[in-house]
Amino acid sequence: MKALVADRFGAPLEVLSVKDLPSPTVGSGQVRIRMMLSPINPSDLLMIQGKYGKQPPLPCIPGFEGVGKVEEGKGLFAWRVLGKRVAVLNGGSGNWAQEVTIPAIRAVPVPSDIPDEQVASFFINPATALAMVSRQFRIPRGAWLVQGGASTAVGLMVARLGKKLGFQTLNLVRRKELIPALEEAGGTKTLVTEGDWLAQARSILGKAGAPFGLDCIGGKLGADVLGLLGENGRLQVYGRLSGEPIPIDPGVLLAGMKKVEGFWLSEWANRQGKLSMLGLFREIGQNLRDGTLTTKVGAIHPLDDWRSAIQAAGESAKPGKILLKFH
Repeated sequence: MKALVADRFGAPLEVLSVKDLPSPTVGSGQVRIRMMLSPINPSDLLMIQGKYGKQPPLPCIPGFEGVGKVEEGKGLFAWRVLGKRVAVLNGGSGNWAQEVTIPAIRAVPVPSDIPDEQVASFFINPATALAMVSRQFRIPRGAWLVQGGASTAVGLMVARLGKKLGFQTLNLVRRKELIPALEEAGGTKTLVTEGDWLAQARSILGKAGAPFGLDCIGGKLGADVLGLLGENGRLQVYGRLSGEPIPIDPGVLLAGMKKVEGFWLSEWANRQGKLSMLGLFREIGQNLRDGTLTTKVGAIHPLDDWRSAIQAAGESAKPGKILLKFH
């Protein structure tokens, strides 16, 4: 089989190469999957660069999620997915390969009416948005949520969840060109973070401020989101796209006894029971069907054209998620 392999950590275009490798063997409780599509996520690029929270041993195959067909398996959980199309949740060997083996419990069968392109991005962004909003925060109807990085895939999903579940979103973006996407997603208000935007934000939220905040950017924007929260406000940090630490004034935390929390999907998922995760998967499927948690797809590149795919995935103005195709 062919696989995209990183021999060292560094710039993706410099450290990745396509290699011919033996097909993986199946152990007890595992399945072998013939991969179809896998997205290039920011977390994948961070891992390749050596900047992810947990780095795999080298050489490694990137790719945390994707879609494929189960061709072989051993064990009880394997039999339930044998021959089926599944979402492939891979925290080990990586999905940027024509064949992969994973624990059978991480192969999630998905209804046939959901397109392959959506199944490929079934887990990371949809589960992050849904878990933060409905499991961590449990946002009541009518409450305000402020989010930095609102134009990201997760940010758009949170805006759609707000419209569906009845909570209000104040969405912060860097450029006015990003506003229409938030309006289409059902975001309540969207502000460009320039000029007197903080005064406008406080006017929208009122004296009480917002009880909930999300940030995936870090740096000063993360601190600004925290400053917009009211009494007992909670800021959940789920990314660091700027690469900068959040400069927190202790006085801002003390006033109203605010909290800053970290959210990392893999850590959160490892703490959930199997029934809880199965319920989450079902809910993701329902929200994919009605368009709430769908992912906009930009382009699909064959494995041999991986360089163009990596370049496209790194562009800030890309039209949607970039996918690798393996067969």
